[in-house]
Amino acid sequence: MKYFKLTYIALFTTFAVSSVANETNDAENTWADQQRSSIRSKLHDWSNGINDWLGETDPSKPASASLRVMLDNQWNKHDRFSYKPRVRGKIRLPVLKKHVSVVFGDEDLENQARDKNHVGQNYRNLPRDRNYDSRQARNDNASIGLRWSNEIKRLGIESDLDGGLRSGGDIFGRLRLSKTWEMTDNFGTRLEQIYRYGTNSKHYLRTNLENRYIDSENTFIMNHTFLQYTHDVDEETGWGNSLYRQHNFAPLKRLSYGIFMGGRFDKDHSKFNTYGPFINYRQSIFRNWVFIQPEISFYNDKDKDRNHFINTFVRLEVIF
Repeated sequence: MKYFKLTYIALFTTFAVSSVANETNDAENTWADQQRSSIRSKLHDWSNGINDWLGETDPSKPASASLRVMLDNQWNKHDRFSYKPRVRGKIRLPVLKKHVSVVFGDEDLENQARDKNHVGQNYRNLPRDRNYDSRQARNDNASIGLRWSNEIKRLGIESDLDGGLRSGGDIFGRLRLSKTWEMTDNFGTRLEQIYRYGTNSKHYLRTNLENRYIDSENTFIMNHTFLQYTHDVDEETGWGNSLYRQHNFAPLKRLSYGIFMGGRFDKDHSKFNTYGPFINYRQSIFRNWVFIQPEISFYNDKDKDRNHFINTFVRLEVIF
């Protein structure tokens, strides 16, 4: 009964926010606007301070910084409620040429950026009587690296090469390559390959493959497949496929719904472990830099002997 109540609350919140959300312009000088302006000013000062320290700068090409701050909330009847703060930021440093920047925060936000639906739990092995793991949240957000971005124009390939430090003294290198093929005006394919190696975290490999069909000016159908391999203490492999349709409404509003299926190739795990429908929605609220993203899914889990159950997820995000 409780999960039906929470599902109702999630749906009610979504539609209530949608009906009252007013994307007022940034000229309004409320307390929230002042705080955001103060943080943006500090980010600007820090980025230009780093840029000045690195060498002679061009006043016409100042450094810049962007920051995403999120709170992911999740609930289902098996794992109960959990929440997790997440951050991801980028500092562009023109003095190091236009291709170089500093990235920091939870890199999974980039690795899984192509996933339309939320897969998995906020934490690994979180006890049912707890809803927050400060150590795991801190470690996941504790990553900083120097990124060199480039486009191999002759081949049409975009690339990012990162080198830096993750939590626990994990020195890492990360390479991302992606290419898009526009077959027709309505159909395109995108392939992305990510590989990271860390002195402690060892191997991480992920492949994203997307096929998109644009059926109208504001809607498209997407099939997204991912394959993932990790080899830290244990070797794990997984896969997932989502087929969904997305509606892009007014600026900064979108609705997606579809079917997800996935599993693992590891021994003693189900190769076809989970499947079911999902629906999610994203829009700005009150300002065009504050977002809410609720999602409801109905998946099973064969590995844990769970029949289909309702799972709710809500992301609150502020962009600086």
